[in-house]
Amino acid sequence: MHGTRTSDYDFQLPLELIAQSPPAIRGESRMMVVDRAAQSIAHRRFADIVEYIPAGDLLVRNTTRVMRARLLGTRDSGAPAEVLLLKSLGGGSRYEAMVRPGGKMKPGRAIHVGDELDIRILESTERRTRVVELVSPLGDDDAIERYGHIPLPPYITRADAPPDAERYQTVYANEIGSAAAPTAGLHFTPEVLAKLQAKGVCIADVLLHVGAGTFKPVEVDDPAQHMMHEEWYEVAASTAQRIADARALGAHTWAVGTTSVRTLEAASNESGVVAAGSNETSIFIRPPYTFRAVDHLLTNFHLPHSTLIMLVAAFAGYDLTMRAYETAVKERYRFFSYGDAMLLI
Repeated sequence: MHGTRTSDYDFQLPLELIAQSPPAIRGESRMMVVDRAAQSIAHRRFADIVEYIPAGDLLVRNTTRVMRARLLGTRDSGAPAEVLLLKSLGGGSRYEAMVRPGGKMKPGRAIHVGDELDIRILESTERRTRVVELVSPLGDDDAIERYGHIPLPPYITRADAPPDAERYQTVYANEIGSAAAPTAGLHFTPEVLAKLQAKGVCIADVLLHVGAGTFKPVEVDDPAQHMMHEEWYEVAASTAQRIADARALGAHTWAVGTTSVRTLEAASNESGVVAAGSNETSIFIRPPYTFRAVDHLLTNFHLPHSTLIMLVAAFAGYDLTMRAYETAVKERYRFFSYGDAMLLI
């Protein structure tokens, strides 16, 4: 069966197709429409999404907000160091973080970020991250806001700039806690959302705080051996009820991005009933997988060998997914976080 090995997800991507900046105007992206029933591919603009989602259907989006999670500083020796906060470990200013240079950042070491912020390395984890402690008279949130940088993904080769503070957030971002943006949502504008609502499309919110593990390629050829980072999610009772009501009426659920998919699938039972509540998930969706709670998906174009392209292949089928990616390269779509969209209907 195709799509069960990591090497199946190899494709040649010209570097110039990796979007280094967002489009000049939010929402002005292209959108590839992949029709699973017809096995067809069409080329549209993102604003055309309003035509595709019928009245009464449910659009589910992730309202997480990206924190200024990238902290740049120096070690005691004066050499540079970098910390990427992944998630709060609750109380005591402790966070799970990725660090560079990894080999040097042993427990007991410190990184000096600014006059009012130091970071202490407390311990190493089994997945090669660190538990760190923020030391600042400002308090964590203010220290991160003052000294932190927008955590642009590693394939964006420039430094973050002031516009990224707005453009690397969705317009509906609410609760801070992500180390990466739920990028399919970056295309939405207030105008498109208003048009969808005026048409009678229902909108429901979930919350999943995205970890930087989302960019980590699968480095073993058997994906089952890949260790996923846990991510915290929450489904409000009102959202669970809205999903149940839509299902009872025969309406379809459209997930905005792979993070919304992972939330809904993690929170659902075998009958597709989504339960309210919060938890951590390390769900790894890849072929073969039977989706329980999601009928359609809006996503971006993902990295080769990534867990995200595997999720898309589980949803659209391996052959159609790889044909869509081949077409995207040929038609010069923009790839990754600041790139173009794909709508799987």
